[in-house]
Amino acid sequence: MLQLDNFYKARFVLSKVIRKTELVHTPRINPESDVYLKPECLQKTGSFKIRGAYYKISQLTDEEKAKGVIACSAGNHAQGVALGATAMGVKSLICLPEGAPISKVEATKRLGAEVCLVPGVYDDAYQKALELQDEHGYTFVHPFDDENVIAGQGTIGLEILDQLPEVKVYGVQAEGAASMVQSLHDHKQEKLPSVATVADGIAVKEPGKITFETCSNYVDEIVTVSEDEICAAILKLIESEKMVAEGAGAASVAAVMYNKVPVKGKKTICVVSGGNIDVTILNRVINRGLVKSGRLCTIEMELDDKPGELVEVASVIASLGGNITGVHHDRSANRNKVNACVLRVTMETRDEEHVKEIKSALEQKGF
Repeated sequence: MLQLDNFYKARFVLSKVIRKTELVHTPRINPESDVYLKPECLQKTGSFKIRGAYYKISQLTDEEKAKGVIACSAGNHAQGVALGATAMGVKSLICLPEGAPISKVEATKRLGAEVCLVPGVYDDAYQKALELQDEHGYTFVHPFDDENVIAGQGTIGLEILDQLPEVKVYGVQAEGAASMVQSLHDHKQEKLPSVATVADGIAVKEPGKITFETCSNYVDEIVTVSEDEICAAILKLIESEKMVAEGAGAASVAAVMYNKVPVKGKKTICVVSGGNIDVTILNRVINRGLVKSGRLCTIEMELDDKPGELVEVASVIASLGGNITGVHHDRSANRNKVNACVLRVTMETRDEEHVKEIKSALEQKGF
């Protein structure tokens, strides 16, 4: 079992390599809590994963370094291993799931690693990495279930204790990949049949043995957040803090924004663990975030098919400050009345209360 000395040793080794990310005070994340962000999205390679990967490789023997290292990752650990290995003159081979964001694949190659794309998800890439390890004698650098990797990642905890002592520890998982939540609930490691989440960095079917034991002993509670909540958190970080986070990195912020953990009246630190979001999905994430926070709304209603109805709807929305961005008028859709049509209106709004106000006004007009 890891001791405190392991983390202090890792901090010494990493002191000249990583950035010590300073806490950022962000009261707008949740007005009822005194919130700080630990912006590991600003770390080298854009993620906290460089800490564990670099420290693990630094502890290898000369013989192990000569044979090279292998890892599997959805992206961030891959970049950490690539940077660490290249910096120490060690060959690295990274197995990634085929669906990994192109930006992460290319970033891993740029950092000096060889990449092997594997059909399936993280767990499939993991099995392929184990096969290649046996075949070529590489040292496997596990993304989480390894004591030296954990010691490196745990240096975040030492920094937090220096910056703001005495904390409870809460874990956050995506609803679509809640393997640790289920395992802790049943008091044994369990494997999910499948995972699906925008937070690809935490889309893992089964928790590691060491991480399961560590969480069982030291984590106060683990909660889940929905896809919409994660998207809203990414949007909030961009707008309020000018900070770009990926899905996994924003999960902690989502938990605080939507009061999944008891933060009212307390100082709270959210570790924004990574910022390597694929820009090709950022637009979709922002739209989901706008909808979740009541900033973008689509209303569908049935109208009598006669002159002036569309003008009346637009007038109600405009009078209350809604900004219409799209209109779809459909006479062919299924409807209760033969002489009716379906109108779908998309608009920009202020918040959820504003949406309710507009809906109520339309209903009062008989729509």
